[in-house]
Amino acid sequence: MTDIAYILTLPPVYKGLLAMVVAGLGFPASGVMVLRMNLVPMRYMLMHGVILGGAISLALQLPLLPVSIALNVVLVLVMLHLTKDRRYGFGLASAATMVFTMAAASLVMHIWDVPAKDTLQLLWGSPFALSWIDVLLLGGIAVLLLVYIILNFRTISALFFDQEIAQSLGMAVSLHYTTMVLIIACVIAFAMKLLGALLIDALLILPVLVADKRSNSLKQLFLRSCLFGLGVSLFGFLFAITTDMPPSGTIALLSALLYLLPPISKKQGNAQ
Repeated sequence: MTDIAYILTLPPVYKGLLAMVVAGLGFPASGVMVLRMNLVPMRYMLMHGVILGGAISLALQLPLLPVSIALNVVLVLVMLHLTKDRRYGFGLASAATMVFTMAAASLVMHIWDVPAKDTLQLLWGSPFALSWIDVLLLGGIAVLLLVYIILNFRTISALFFDQEIAQSLGMAVSLHYTTMVLIIACVIAFAMKLLGALLIDALLILPVLVADKRSNSLKQLFLRSCLFGLGVSLFGFLFAITTDMPPSGTIALLSALLYLLPPISKKQGNAQ
């Protein structure tokens, strides 16, 4: 216990722990949006967008996070402009954009002689590499996400249920849809740096899948997704530093194991 207490006093460790707690509590809320709005293909596209952002930042010697966020925002706005029916997500547009981003990343690495291994390191994020600015920005996005959901829960519920009905009720469907998609783009950019592309679903999707088997309403789904995300982040990180294992792999494995466990009580319905 003495060794663990000492390790937790080291700046990279306690910054990483704080970041994981914030991400675990906030990121699953955006995962609910991803699943309920059929945006899983877009998630893959945004992950590739961060790789392109990494190549550009290395080529031009710019900070990674602002470049990745800006690029993801641009990609999302382009897809919103090109997609007429958004009820079924951005499947085709996401596939085309994903091919474009990978091709562009390849060209950037070739023209500016950027080592591929440096860009592909984005696939393996580390909470120990975060700065205090990263942690503060992470907290800001998590707070923004949770406050937005709390203040607009009724509109979000209606939009998840049926966008046309929500529109007929006078709700600003297009505005809220765009806001949620942009929030998801920012969250994925942060999660790539925190956990890496290959393990991003450990906080974004798996806690939502775990909570979905144990929730009877949308409010329960949001709340339990965030609680499960907080739990796997906190205990997965502590277990990782105790056993000298990589935090990202430990957290992802813990999330997967929770998903495999059967729910204590069977869901009684699919109320929104």
